[in-house]
Amino acid sequence: MLGFDVRSVAGIPLRFDELAGKVVLIVNTASQCGFTPQYAGLQKLHETYGERGLVVIGFPCNQFGGQEPGDEAAISHFCETHFGVSFLLTEKVEVNGANAHPLFKFLTAALPGVLGTQPVKWNFTKFLVDKAGVPVKRYASMTPPEDLAKDIEALL
Repeated sequence: MLGFDVRSVAGIPLRFDELAGKVVLIVNTASQCGFTPQYAGLQKLHETYGERGLVVIGFPCNQFGGQEPGDEAAISHFCETHFGVSFLLTEKVEVNGANAHPLFKFLTAALPGVLGTQPVKWNFTKFLVDKAGVPVKRYASMTPPEDLAKDIEALL
């Protein structure tokens, strides 16, 4: 996973090389989705495991039903106001197709979904990456964040 770069919602560059030695949970997010309440569970994982080395990163994406129409400032405000999000949120990205962020191309190739299909199917698909930057597990949108706790603990 090393070598990827992205910007935070505040425009600050994030180099994934800086996450070496951390367990990383990567989630494509949206503010107007039926799964949006999962922000609360992701925040809980951040609060519970952050000091032990978990980094939660939300990647807002508008590719599924237009459910993330706002700009970065609106996304940040919504997440902080409604869910108290303090984990890292990135600039809006695409997760599928020709313009998909290179990180998502890497993750979907390394961890195909159901029946071996690579594309992300919907908002709140989750990817768990170990301390060495190796993608370990992919979780469907309907998997609540709290169900990842055992896998996270095993990697920490």
